[in-house]
Amino acid sequence: MKYDIFYIDAFTDELFTGNPAAVIFSDLIDPALMQNIAAENNLSETAFIREDNGIYYIRWFSPYCEIDLCGHATLASAYVFFNFIKPEEKVFNVHSLKNGILKVTQNNELLFLDFPSDQLQLFDQISLIESAIGLKPIEAFKGRDDVLAILESEDAIKNLNVDFESLNQIDCRGLIVSSKGNNYDFVSRFFAPATGVDEDPVTGSAHTTLTPYWSQKLDKKNLVAAQLSTRGGVLYCEDKEERTIIGGKATLYLKGKIFI
Repeated sequence: MKYDIFYIDAFTDELFTGNPAAVIFSDLIDPALMQNIAAENNLSETAFIREDNGIYYIRWFSPYCEIDLCGHATLASAYVFFNFIKPEEKVFNVHSLKNGILKVTQNNELLFLDFPSDQLQLFDQISLIESAIGLKPIEAFKGRDDVLAILESEDAIKNLNVDFESLNQIDCRGLIVSSKGNNYDFVSRFFAPATGVDEDPVTGSAHTTLTPYWSQKLDKKNLVAAQLSTRGGVLYCEDKEERTIIGGKATLYLKGKIFI
């Protein structure tokens, strides 16, 4: 069998920046095969989308495991849907296993994810974070999947040296570090060695945690964020209480076929 595969750089309009994801629209249902394909692709995530009687279903795999929610690969999937599958459509509704229906809308060059907002609780194991990043956070929170650590400044975010062995002692999918930005409302980085990705370039799902926090802290609903990885990316976020809107651009790097 052969299937079309797309490599999309998400949360950017420039090649070789943003977060790359592989996207495959197919009839694949075997999770072991999907995991093998994701490992072969060796990108932070591969999205598999299956259509059944007009309803689309999505699953995300890192090279090591299945992921409950992935923003950039959903954005990439929507880019493929709007440009190659159903170019006449402006809304992409896709069903996920653990997060229900996810909606992506298209507005000119921007794609907007509509995701459930995270619920934060104070995280009191500050010493674990300090061991992992070499700095004591101002405050820390635990969300659904990730731990959020707030640091003093954008420079602190940029200059972090992470001890990944220590980071693995924290019970979470990944660690988000964030501060108020110099030129953006807030900035962040995201580290997730437990999923096989030491640092994720741009993490849409992490902004379901970040947006509610910074919306309350800055007393504004619409925020522009930057993720300060080497590749970098910009996200346009809106706090809608129980939902978080995350917008960004995407660009095509590769269209090809896989043979399995």
